[in-house]
Amino acid sequence: MLLATTVNSTNELAQILLLQQQNLVKLLSEEDIRSEGFVTLNYTMHSLQQMHDLSPSIIIKDGSSVVAYALVVLKEGRKFFPPLESMFQNLDAIIYQDRPLAAQPFYVMGQICIAKGYRGKGLFDVLYEKHKEVFQHQYPFVLTDISARNVRSLRAHQRIGFKTINTYRDELDDWSVVLWDWR
Repeated sequence: MLLATTVNSTNELAQILLLQQQNLVKLLSEEDIRSEGFVTLNYTMHSLQQMHDLSPSIIIKDGSSVVAYALVVLKEGRKFFPPLESMFQNLDAIIYQDRPLAAQPFYVMGQICIAKGYRGKGLFDVLYEKHKEVFQHQYPFVLTDISARNVRSLRAHQRIGFKTINTYRDELDDWSVVLWDWR
């Protein structure tokens, strides 16, 4: 039975890392990148634990196995994983609804991944519905950035209501900043 919940154990964080490793862009073929999508950043157990200590991430479990995740990164969590800094610097410069984004309450979905055998079954939507359920009373919106090469992810985010509010390039890639406004 599939269950959407928040991370509750170090074992679940370890399973997130395993799923991440199986889907890192640098380890995938061009065919898999095009057809299946990918994750870019290689988080560590230490960085995940620090982010989790601020706010737990959302996962879907099949029994005791983590089969999907969508990481939660609060603004304060940017210091725990240096590769996120360029994204946060970009976010700090964006004006959204006539106000600096940095002055508004939000959090970042830091990475989303679904195990290969579970794709195409609606888990992407379930992950984000759980995000909304857990966080909409604290934050008016969630943001993430998506590699311009990850067309599958960009389309899926747009389908559930994310809008592109900015694009930028850093040392890793070209990115689309997308926002889901819950108001």
